[in-house]
Amino acid sequence: MYGNVIVGQSGGPTAVINSSLAGVFRTAIDRGAKKVYGMRFGIQGLLDEMYVDLSDYIKNELDVEILKRTPSAFLGTCRYKLPAIHENQDIYVKIFEILNKLDIECFIYIGGNDSMDTIKKLSDYAILTGQTQKFVGVPKTIDNDLALTDHTPGYGSAAKYIATSTKEIIRDGNGFSYKKPLVTIIEIMGRNAGWLTGAAALAKGEDCEGVDLIYLPEVPFDTEAFIEEINKLLKVKNTVFVAISEGIRLQDGTYVSEAGGGSDYVDAFGHKQLTGSATYLANLVNHKVGCKTRAVEFSSLQRSASHLASRVDINEAFMVGGAAVKAADEGDSGKMVVIDRVSDDPYQSATGVYDVHKIANGEKLVPRNWINENGTYVTEDFIDYVRPLIQGDYPCVMVNGLPRHLYLKADEV
Repeated sequence: MYGNVIVGQSGGPTAVINSSLAGVFRTAIDRGAKKVYGMRFGIQGLLDEMYVDLSDYIKNELDVEILKRTPSAFLGTCRYKLPAIHENQDIYVKIFEILNKLDIECFIYIGGNDSMDTIKKLSDYAILTGQTQKFVGVPKTIDNDLALTDHTPGYGSAAKYIATSTKEIIRDGNGFSYKKPLVTIIEIMGRNAGWLTGAAALAKGEDCEGVDLIYLPEVPFDTEAFIEEINKLLKVKNTVFVAISEGIRLQDGTYVSEAGGGSDYVDAFGHKQLTGSATYLANLVNHKVGCKTRAVEFSSLQRSASHLASRVDINEAFMVGGAAVKAADEGDSGKMVVIDRVSDDPYQSATGVYDVHKIANGEKLVPRNWINENGTYVTEDFIDYVRPLIQGDYPCVMVNGLPRHLYLKADEV
């Protein structure tokens, strides 16, 4: 490696996003990079020349190990949409002036669908203008909706948290069920893809009967049919537990969260903030059925619970970070690293590299045949797919009884 590497993080964080950052840093150093720079707050921060030398913060192997276990985006993140190249070339000129000033050989971006759009545009501009930098994306999203990869780093740990917390909520609810019917509705992230919500099915086991109903955004939500299902269940049991995706929609495409008021906030990529579906449905059940209800939103906990991260997930996140540097160093650009599932039993995976143009702005949904006919639960194929991804754990580095994290102050550049 003849030059320097710069790495950024973008979009919603995960419990293992910094393991990918650690993989980028360690592999870049091992392959001879002079410096590894970190963008503060993604491409948006880079435009303001906000970056740090990661060697000032990751000084030894203990720091690497703590970083792998640190939630949120160590470097800070953003939701910034680069304009089309023909719309505003000034932004691209500025970015490449900064990259050339820093003697950047490899540009690595850790993120989801929208982040891969950034890799696509920067690599296209580099080809158009004869620039020599290599641009490679590292997959990251708890939503697990990136195309061409078996799964995404971050998903396994989020699924582990969802299954664990769902199991604990069921245990808690059953403790209050004596002669008092209770319906608990758990709202889980997932705008258009139900991968996260489907993971609630993993709560079922020898010591837990699991959730009764699971509703994913891949199937239109029928409010009347939902109330009928609740009534049928309450005839045979006192407690009912329902897992729903925040993005469930009615037949006409209206988000259920909009019926409950929701939020008017829209991000740079046109994504409306979704919240309140569980509260709306809990109130509806209370009104229509007349029983006690609870609404539970996992919210940001499902993407930040590094204390419950999956060992498989942390290791794969580190693996894809390293693979991105290797790919860029060997000449790949305009690509994203993917995870290929080699074996289920025993579970094994490997990395590949695919054209980011076939990934950016796409979306991988839960296959319809992995959801039951009524759209009220997932199938065994879904459960068999996700179960290997939640295996194992990484003990936290504990100080005074709490996990130790590696962090940057907001104003450090």
